Amino acid sequence: MLLTDTVCAAASAAGLAVAFVTAYRRRFLAATRIAGYALLPVGLAMTGVLDWITDLVFKPAVWLGFGVLGLSWLLLAVSRAVERRRGGGTREERRAAAERGGAPALGAGGGTRGPGRTRGATKSGAGSGTDDFSDIEAILKKHGI
Repeated sequence: MLLTDTVCAAASAAGLAVAFVTAYRRRFLAATRIAGYALLPVGLAMTGVLDWITDLVFKPAVWLGFGVLGLSWLLLAVSRAVERRRGGGTREERRAAAERGGAPALGAGGGTRGPGRTRGATKSGAGSGTDDFSDIEAILKKHGI
């Protein structure tokens, strides 16, 4: 504790000396900035922040605490990954399932609007507009929306 205070006082004194020389050369703005930085170590030493930092760095219990925090993060990440796997697999598997489930309702291309429907049949049917919405509704229900 005494050593850190001495080092901070020496660093501040050296910084203030540089600030004085800079002010002597009539560069007052730079001298003010240097003096501000030079007073930081003494201020930190006086508030006790440096003692807290040295305790943080040199105590094994603190490093064990960081290890426990890392372990807890790892456990949470693993549990989330396992939960995702149970809930539908990886992203690629979910995308493939969505494409398989959504392809017939969206149409197979080539002028059809679904399995066995052509454009003319869709327009001429009496309830054809509701049939299209029922397909969409079935897809939404399948995905839980």
